[in-house]
Amino acid sequence: MNRIRRYRFLLLVAGWLITPCSPLWSQKVRVKDNLMAYYCEPCGSACDLERHDKPGRCQHCGMPLIKRSVALIDSLARNQKQVRKRNVAIFIHDGVEILDFAGPSEVFAATEGFTVYTVSLSKEPIISQGFVKIIPTYDLTDCPRPDIVVLPGGKTGPFLNNKPLIDWIKRCSEQAEVMLSVCTGAGLLAKAGLLDGKQATTFHSYIEPLQRATPKARILRDTRFVDNGQIITTAGVSAGIDGALHVVAKLKGLAAATQTARYMEYDKWKPDEGLVVKQPGKVAADTR
Repeated sequence: MNRIRRYRFLLLVAGWLITPCSPLWSQKVRVKDNLMAYYCEPCGSACDLERHDKPGRCQHCGMPLIKRSVALIDSLARNQKQVRKRNVAIFIHDGVEILDFAGPSEVFAATEGFTVYTVSLSKEPIISQGFVKIIPTYDLTDCPRPDIVVLPGGKTGPFLNNKPLIDWIKRCSEQAEVMLSVCTGAGLLAKAGLLDGKQATTFHSYIEPLQRATPKARILRDTRFVDNGQIITTAGVSAGIDGALHVVAKLKGLAAATQTARYMEYDKWKPDEGLVVKQPGKVAADTR
């Protein structure tokens, strides 16, 4: 009986040693390693890593889909998960509209890969909507370098001529991936000269004043958001949620944004309810 058991054990070990060397096993490994699929031609956004079964164009950036190694892209995706989180600076001020900053804050805080914090002119409490007191985490002097800046609206008039604030916005725009305005926050981007030569949108009652103040820009009506690449503007109040979800889709892929929208139970979100302005070297459709 012991001999039989020993014999079975030796067969098991021999099989374990031989199997990786067998032609069939090696063929399976090669098939897996050589598996190809279609991916977005590299554009620097998260859609570079999204797999497609057939050629065409990327629905996010419009770039052509090319055949690439699945093993290679999966490796890049694993490495990307280890990259540091993006800093999201939410600028708040006295009179800021609650949903203007709370909506995007919820989106980024609920999505993996973002560190969200508030910044204001000082660390003194600010009042939103006349009854909510908020203590900013940072002021303009000690705010960590943001990758994404969110400029909510509300009573922004008193801050349009605040030089330290406008200078801070300009400095941020030199390195940030995204400058996102919500509602009348577009006025702050305009004051910093960041809307010149671009298309933009804002709160419906602020469209004409913003157009007069920014003659070099084209301010659009009935548009949920406008994506100019780095500069993204949204319509009023709840549209900030759409704009933030669009940023998530742009940086981390549509699946990540859809997951966040589902978590928030934001059924209203329509990913294509905006304008993505064609950028040099890319093919982007008007998705309004």
